[in-house]
Order: sequence, then C-alpha cells, then structure tokens
Amino acid sequence: MPIYVRFETPKELSNKILEVVEKVKESGKICKGTNEVTKQVERGLAKLVVMAEDVSPEEILAHMPLLCEEKEVPYCYVPTREELGNIIELKVGSAAVAIIDPGKEKELLSKIIEEIRGLKG
Repeated sequence: MPIYVRFETPKELSNKILEVVEKVKESGKICKGTNEVTKQVERGLAKLVVMAEDVSPEEILAHMPLLCEEKEVPYCYVPTREELGNIIELKVGSAAVAIIDPGKEKELLSKIIEEIRGLKG
C-alpha cells in the first residue's frame, strides 16, 4: 500500500465515489490535479478530496492526508489514476480531485462522507 493511503476503500464505495465525482462535474464544481486540490484544501473550500491509489512517485500525494486532516476535509481513495481521469475526462489520468461545490449532489456526497468516516473509525 502506498505511503499516503491511510485506509482501504471497498470497491463498492470507490464506485460510489467515482459516481458522485461524475455527477458533481455536471451540476457542481470540482478541481483536478494535486496542486489545485492542495490550494483548495488550504483555502478551506474542498468538501471532499479523492486520491488515486496508484500514483507514482508516491511523494506527489504524501502531504495530502495530513493536510486534509489538519483542515478537517474528508478524503478517500479510488483504485487508479486512469479511472479518476476518465470520470473527469482527462486522458492522462488524475492523481487527485476535490469537490468544491456538490451542486445537486449534496445529499449523495453527505452519505459518502459518512461511509468514509466509518472506514477511518
């Protein structure tokens, strides 16, 4: 498991996470890429940070869980950069995405965040 992955995300939950990112892309606001996500977390604007588990080098995301915990921003993982990239229509894949405004998906996002909190227990 990479150094920045703090807990295992069940496949069912990672599918829900990808689904909410896709829906928010349509009705809300997301930002993509490690640098942009880091800025949004630091500014307190991120509602959820989604990271890929297969990022290389791992150092790219090593700071993210700590920063999210410090700023009290929920975070989670999906299996691959490719999956995350496909959802946000980025051919090269994406290491991280942040949901800034859930748009019409506020309720779905809340449910997912509760599930994530249950994993970290």
